[in-house]
Amino acid sequence: MKTPLAQKSRLGIDFDNCITNWSFIQKLFAVLNSRPIRTFHTMPIQIFAPAAAAPAITNRRDDSDDEMELDNEDHAARSSKRSKNIITPGEVITSDPQWMRGHGTYTNDNGDLAPIIRSTLAGTLQKTNKLLSVVPLRARYTPEIGDLVIGRIVEVQSRRWKVDVAGALTAALPLSSINLPGGILRKRTSVDELNIRTFFEEGELLVAEVQSLFQDGSASLHTRSLKYGKLRNGYFMAVSGVGGGAGVVRAKRQIFTLQTSSRGGEVDVILGVNGYIWISKHIEADKSKDVSITSIEEQVKTTMYSSQNDDISPDTRREIARVAGCIRALAENGVKVDEEMVRRSYDASLDLEQDEGEEGAGFLGGERGRLIVDMALRGSG
Repeated sequence: MKTPLAQKSRLGIDFDNCITNWSFIQKLFAVLNSRPIRTFHTMPIQIFAPAAAAPAITNRRDDSDDEMELDNEDHAARSSKRSKNIITPGEVITSDPQWMRGHGTYTNDNGDLAPIIRSTLAGTLQKTNKLLSVVPLRARYTPEIGDLVIGRIVEVQSRRWKVDVAGALTAALPLSSINLPGGILRKRTSVDELNIRTFFEEGELLVAEVQSLFQDGSASLHTRSLKYGKLRNGYFMAVSGVGGGAGVVRAKRQIFTLQTSSRGGEVDVILGVNGYIWISKHIEADKSKDVSITSIEEQVKTTMYSSQNDDISPDTRREIARVAGCIRALAENGVKVDEEMVRRSYDASLDLEQDEGEEGAGFLGGERGRLIVDMALRGSG
């Protein structure tokens, strides 16, 4: 009996004759696939060296320590350019040991190396000598002693008022820190406490000065001056205050008078350091020949605590709106708001109105506002 290898398969292939022949494999695959089989050839193997890794791409230009090692000439140019870039919380500012951290920054332990200075706020980097600090884009007003602020009464208590001054906490105006109609230096009594709403009520506006600060950072105000007190005959607006980007800045004078065009008369402007602004009709002081304590008391009684507005002419109202539009244009275009810039922007709006005519004269926003700000900046330069 033949072995299975000696037998012919069903395909007609004799295994005894083809088992050792390479053609056997060709015939087998030709029958199965009905197509010719290409013979296999050995191919040389080439081994290449690994490709170099692509350099890492970083979008931040502030992580390099070399950014802080600048000479005097490049420092000013880089500083002006850096002020336009926004720093996010947690972003690395530098690890150069020559720099000290200031407000809006914190340090991370970097082992044996110098600590890393990072930002805690979203804002712009400010360099003062070797001190690094971050100025926030927008922030609540932080009171300081001597600041002139504009506030709104939000609560009336037995011996004081709670005043909103755009800060993290409301300010306090004690009853003992205002002028009373009955006498400037008179001691406050229980009758004054019962009549506390006759001086200030909820929702009324006032201008005051920061007298002191409490331990939690809140402010105590006072209005013991004839230039402070209740506000009337005007228009209220709010922009950013000190420490909150472009807005009102501390200056020598926060209260000034503008001589408007045509028949608008004079307009008083109060720039609160906290970003609150009051624009009103100018009220002439009573110029009496006899200056005495009695006359001052009478002036306090008739003007400071009156809630009745005087008659304001349409020309004066138009000029008040013009001043408000100029201040809003300054704030929207990132320019500081102080007496000089308000006066220059107001004069620029008058020149622009004279050149363009009456059409669109009441609108001072958009491209028109930017044009007014550019004219004011060129005038200041």
